[in-house]
Amino acid sequence: MNNRETNEGYNLSCEELKRLQDVQKELISEVKRICLKNNIHFNMVGGTMLGAIRHGGYIPWDDDADIGFLRTEYEKFRKACKTDLNHEKYYMQDLRDTEGYRWGYGKLRKKGTEFIRLNQEFMPYEQGIFIDLMPFDNVPDGWLSRRVHFIQCFLYRKFFWSEVGSKTEKNPWKRIAYKLMRRIPMKFVIKSYQRFIDAGQRKKTRLVRILTFPTPKGVYGYERKWYTHLSKYQFGNMLLPGARDYDGYLRVKYGNYMELPPAEKRKTHPVSKLKLPEE
Repeated sequence: MNNRETNEGYNLSCEELKRLQDVQKELISEVKRICLKNNIHFNMVGGTMLGAIRHGGYIPWDDDADIGFLRTEYEKFRKACKTDLNHEKYYMQDLRDTEGYRWGYGKLRKKGTEFIRLNQEFMPYEQGIFIDLMPFDNVPDGWLSRRVHFIQCFLYRKFFWSEVGSKTEKNPWKRIAYKLMRRIPMKFVIKSYQRFIDAGQRKKTRLVRILTFPTPKGVYGYERKWYTHLSKYQFGNMLLPGARDYDGYLRVKYGNYMELPPAEKRKTHPVSKLKLPEE
């Protein structure tokens, strides 16, 4: 079925998931093409890197894909997309370019499709099938400054999430807090966030992180070398770059990463609408 919609959300069927992953692999291939053309460095991160090591491709139940860039490379990619992206087929979204967009990282999406996560139906921008484009920014080296930075990242993440949280948060006190946060005009939040990014670029540090994406408990960031010292790994029918020290990276990110989670946790995100490309 190419077009499926529900008010309550549902989990993708095996056939839908496979077709979704095929579109996402197409998007990854477009990222790779642009990066090779413009000498931009990127690598698999998160579940995509885990899938490459543990499964040789997608984690069988995974419904998203994550591509990472150090901040300078992300900005090169964002600029390259304006001229080199196949705009007949794809579009990129970023806080600075997409009205109403509220994530601290980018997305590359396929035109003519829809992939709307449950409780995000009201977001005022196109929501085609996507992959996440994750910029990694510096984390301060000092003990105190690192902790202050962590709190700042947490607050920015909550401000961006407030549009969703004000409508979906079950805890009434948290919902009130989100409603107050969302009253701050996004243009001010985005300007403040950009200053935060720029300030962090003044000094090269040992650790980096996605500023508005949570890290594992007790982890303030990830080793820079995991995004600069790379090797190639099989991901389905593609060879993609990932951390040479994949074991070090995946252990920090996931712990015992080769152990499969219990069956009840092997789930996709609930979806309210899915429109796949015509076959």
